[in-house]
Amino acid sequence: MPVCFPLHVPVRFNMVNADEIAKLCYERFKQLPRRGKPEPGREWTLLAAVVKITRCAADSDTVEKEVVSLGTGTKCIGRTAMSPNGEVLNDSHAEVIARRGCIRYLIQELHRVVSGGDSSVFCQADEQGKWRLQPGVSFLFFTSHTPCGDAAIVPMIDSQSQPCPPVTSVKGHEGTDARGDLKREAEESSDGKNMKLPRLEEEETADKNLEDRGDTKQSFLSNSSTSEDPSQSHSAETPVETVSQDSAQPEMKTRGPCDSYQVPDIHRTGAKCVSGGPADPLHPGMGYHSTGVLRVKPGRGEPTLSLSCSDKLARWGVLGFQGALLSHYLQEALYFCTVVVGKCPYSQEAMQRALVTRCSHVSDLPAGFSVCPPVLLQSSLEFPFSQAQTQLQHKAGQGRISPCGAAISWCNVMEQPLDVTANGYKHGVTKKDFGTANVRSLLCKLELFHSFLSLVAATEPSALPDSLRRAELQTYWDYKQASQLFQQAWQKLHSQAFPLWPRSDRDLLLFH
Repeated sequence: MPVCFPLHVPVRFNMVNADEIAKLCYERFKQLPRRGKPEPGREWTLLAAVVKITRCAADSDTVEKEVVSLGTGTKCIGRTAMSPNGEVLNDSHAEVIARRGCIRYLIQELHRVVSGGDSSVFCQADEQGKWRLQPGVSFLFFTSHTPCGDAAIVPMIDSQSQPCPPVTSVKGHEGTDARGDLKREAEESSDGKNMKLPRLEEEETADKNLEDRGDTKQSFLSNSSTSEDPSQSHSAETPVETVSQDSAQPEMKTRGPCDSYQVPDIHRTGAKCVSGGPADPLHPGMGYHSTGVLRVKPGRGEPTLSLSCSDKLARWGVLGFQGALLSHYLQEALYFCTVVVGKCPYSQEAMQRALVTRCSHVSDLPAGFSVCPPVLLQSSLEFPFSQAQTQLQHKAGQGRISPCGAAISWCNVMEQPLDVTANGYKHGVTKKDFGTANVRSLLCKLELFHSFLSLVAATEPSALPDSLRRAELQTYWDYKQASQLFQQAWQKLHSQAFPLWPRSDRDLLLFH
């Protein structure tokens, strides 16, 4: 059930307080079953969620906040593992899982209204067969870590993120995870202060082997955690409150015997620049990455076709997060009014650049679409299963720390709200299940398409939107292309802001 919070802090945009949002999302995660969750102290993951915001009264300082979709995950499959039948979940990063779970929730709410029922989300719009948000309803996006890609290229701002030599070679500190990728680990002395890292001249080699998440940093410990004594670890289910650092400017250490080694550096992303555009210079320190460019996520040993979460969030800021299919039913696109990030290395400037500035100039959009930049906030609460907190909670004998292989989706729907996957398929399936519906995630393209077709079938023929009255609509591709206003908006965004965004392979979208 939704919970109402009287606000005891200064009113923010849409009555949003970042810490309340983070706490709500972490509590929702805590209530989920154990299946698919990381092993405390050994595995880490990332969390994202969609929160419905309802103003309790037009003149009230009270809003209702409800998590309607939640996702965890860090993995992404390579292009050769993609299915022409839409049966595989290509991108299992938490942000994508949360958004796709929200699509399930929105389909359920539309199903209610087209069937003559009531919905707390939608009401009838002016156009034939169209719906719009109820007055006072909006949606917020939460992510426990800065999105991979451009937003993750953040200046290091405390001295422990740029530790002083002596340094150690990458050799002897490389770990091989389940993918065979090499990962760097910073050594830490017993007092947690003497961290050793690869020499600058060896960083280029080390940084070519980053995890599926698509972003990394020189130290596994985030800025918020490096100042803590590792012996004072927190409960794996308790949000960690730290002092927020808003400055995005790097600081050079000016005293000490190793001044000549101190080079301002950045947290790096493993997401690779799309072909045809600027490449990363790979210079030491601040010049390692190009900024403001589209990036694809690294996969399990091979390239992927999945754009970074920074790029996808920027796209949703113009096209909406509802997608092409639900645009058939909506008079206006749905936008996130606010994006809240949990405690982690963070730069307001990088977030603004990645999610807002790149698309701010897009114009001449069709009716129902506009450039809707979200308000960007950061919470002081850290996710208990973050990489940094897992490092702090790690105990001898637990084995090497690694990202959790499973992805969890929970959404507020009546049937099968929980969906746990691994490698793009249902978690725990066996070889004999392949080729059957038992292996499919409820978030894969085919399952969401079937849910949409069920919505169309439940709609009275006289109440169908005009765009769905064409007899020749059969495949997933057909229905997406028939959403003409959405496609027009996408063409404007593509030509004006993201001309290098890779086109979808039509052969992978012809299922039904």
